[in-house]
Amino acid sequence: MQKKVLGLLCAFVLTIILIAGLWPFHAPKNQVSWLSSGNGLHFGSYGVVLSSGVSGFAGSKDGGSCSLEIWLQPDHGDTGGTILAFYKPEDWIVAFSVHQSIDDLFLQRVTVYQQRPKKSKFYIGHVFRKNNPLFVTITSSAQSTLVYLNGILVRTAPRFGLSSADLAGQLFVGNHPLVENGWQGQLMGLAIYNRALTDTQVLQHYNAWTTNQNAEIKIESPIELYLFNEGSGTTLHNQMNSENDLRIPGHFFVPHAPFLERPWDEFQPSWSYWKNVLINIAGFVPLGFFFCAYLVSVRRLNQAVLATILLGAAISLTIEVLQAFLPTRDSGMTDLITNTLGTAIGTALYSSKSVQAILAAVGLGGLLQPNSAERSTSLSGTSITSRLTG
Repeated sequence: MQKKVLGLLCAFVLTIILIAGLWPFHAPKNQVSWLSSGNGLHFGSYGVVLSSGVSGFAGSKDGGSCSLEIWLQPDHGDTGGTILAFYKPEDWIVAFSVHQSIDDLFLQRVTVYQQRPKKSKFYIGHVFRKNNPLFVTITSSAQSTLVYLNGILVRTAPRFGLSSADLAGQLFVGNHPLVENGWQGQLMGLAIYNRALTDTQVLQHYNAWTTNQNAEIKIESPIELYLFNEGSGTTLHNQMNSENDLRIPGHFFVPHAPFLERPWDEFQPSWSYWKNVLINIAGFVPLGFFFCAYLVSVRRLNQAVLATILLGAAISLTIEVLQAFLPTRDSGMTDLITNTLGTAIGTALYSSKSVQAILAAVGLGGLLQPNSAERSTSLSGTSITSRLTG
């Protein structure tokens, strides 16, 4: 009976961990659909649109002026995601990206300096409202980068340094090319220019977009123009150059997701990061506790604590490797470290005299530990546990 109960507990804990780590086990359908009324696309939780090649700025190295116009409507005003991003495969970086961060507009630029990525970013607060259309214009020159909302200048960033070279990568819309970070909402138009726009032009373009004057927008000669007026199909035509058409994949995927990303690359100074760290530690504590109990009480295994910790590390490594092939999950070494630590804490709890006394008090002492001589042999040489339990 002892063997069966502990075996079932171990199987149950392992099943829960595998489900939590690998769900939903497959690539979900790409949640991008055409709007039923008017031009545009709707992006769900797992949606992405991407170009087959690089943008019209390919080969641009001179840091020339550029402009970007986005006509959109968010589904939420209290969440976020990547609206669009330009990925440079030769450098493995997202050179420029536009995000919704809760209700803020967040811009980020990444350059490579001395073989290390250098980030520049800034926020414009409280601009997104649920189901409220927003026309965003980002234009840059040698002097500064300017951001307009609905045709009105709201922010000047002299040191942001956006240039045409940053918009020369593979274009992703509605999600991020490296991690799953979906934006939810409607996208009604997108244009890219190889020049800076004046205040007057920005206002004229805003009026043209919002009144559906497609011909006037095209006359302005952007290098890439997406009106999203196809209404069906999986191809989004660049009205200026068919070589830069976008496509809607059948299933959602993250094409450049990192494999076992390094801990210092995963680190973020945010509460959500530390919350995930704590969850990953706590999630493997039951595995360490019950598998250690099983190896000690049933298998009578010498060095049971060490074997349990190695087992926890192996299970975590397997999950992280498999997560590299699941677009809704991230493969990283931080989880490997925290999961192994959680397993070690679980074995330490099992080995603790206080915990054993509590188990004995509730009538589970005989279930979870052998006689004292066998337990001493199984737990001998476990310096890790000794340090954790003091």
